[in-house]
Amino acid sequence: MQLGALGMRAMRDRRAIMSITTGIVGAAGFAGVELTRVALRHPDLQLTVVTSNELAGVRVADEYPAFLGVTDLAYTTHDDPKLDECELVFLAVPHTAALAMAPRLVARGAVVIDLSADFRLKDPAVYEQWYKTPHTATDLLAQAAFGLPELFPDDLARVAARRAQGEGVLVGCAGCYPTATSLAAAPAIRAGMLADAGAVVVDAISGVTGAGKKATARTHYCFADENLEAYGVATHRHTPEIEQILGIEGRLVFTPHLAPLNRGLLSTVNIPLASGAPRTTEEAVEVYSEFYRNSAFVRVLPAGKMPKTSSVAGSNYAHIGVAVNDRAGVLIAVGAIDNIGKGAADQAMQCANIVLGLPETRALEPVAVPVG
Repeated sequence: MQLGALGMRAMRDRRAIMSITTGIVGAAGFAGVELTRVALRHPDLQLTVVTSNELAGVRVADEYPAFLGVTDLAYTTHDDPKLDECELVFLAVPHTAALAMAPRLVARGAVVIDLSADFRLKDPAVYEQWYKTPHTATDLLAQAAFGLPELFPDDLARVAARRAQGEGVLVGCAGCYPTATSLAAAPAIRAGMLADAGAVVVDAISGVTGAGKKATARTHYCFADENLEAYGVATHRHTPEIEQILGIEGRLVFTPHLAPLNRGLLSTVNIPLASGAPRTTEEAVEVYSEFYRNSAFVRVLPAGKMPKTSSVAGSNYAHIGVAVNDRAGVLIAVGAIDNIGKGAADQAMQCANIVLGLPETRALEPVAVPVG
């Protein structure tokens, strides 16, 4: 019995030595606390720092009782010097905050996974146009990988190789709307099914967690409950990101909607079909199934089936359904994700796994929550 106990202790000590020290900046927000949940169950990570300027000194389990008995970590401020000891740092912060933090972290050799918009748009002028502030880290922007693994695996492989050589690297993770929309649209567009002219029309619906933790006049319970509304019409900042991913600059009509859901995002993409493109739903399903044949997290539904947000809740999965309206010459592609899972925290962890040379599925739920 004593030998067994010593053996178990040795195993724990060995894991502590092998673990990748990890910090989460902005760990008290919805994406940040989801990252905390995933990081704590990750067998290769040792979560040592979780920050929140507003909750500095508060134990994670006191703010979120789901962590009772799981961790004794307490929030610290964003300038916690222990972040300089972390090999892996997630930035779950608003835009511009990552601009200030990422360069120093990368320069000292850390793997930085940014969930904000600061390193998504490759053209600094486009960033300034949509976010109304200049980009102050353009050299780092040019080096950053785009964090949407199913569509940009080579970009992540590039920075993984640099990290293996001991360099600090940065991944700018895709946003929630761009993730669902692009996963739904990319197979058709990359297969040449998009007509040369005509708008790509996207209507997308997100749960309230997508708006962040602080309540506003739109997201306060009394206003959000029993209500569905469009917002950011023709002006939403995810527009240029979707156009960049899909290569459809100037052709996107993107209308997001807020629904009284805690979590979940459904994006419906209407793609005008080129002449010669598949004109049956069955053919379109075949195109999509082949495109995602080796994907660990994207599931293409059979003809006649459409995705539901409840089917991917609490997971990194994306469900895609397609249908062809032959009379109108349009492909309808629908993507469902969890906006704080595949749309934020889980995708960030998927990217981290890839860059660190780990299986991309490590620590990510194998099954979504079947009943919310």
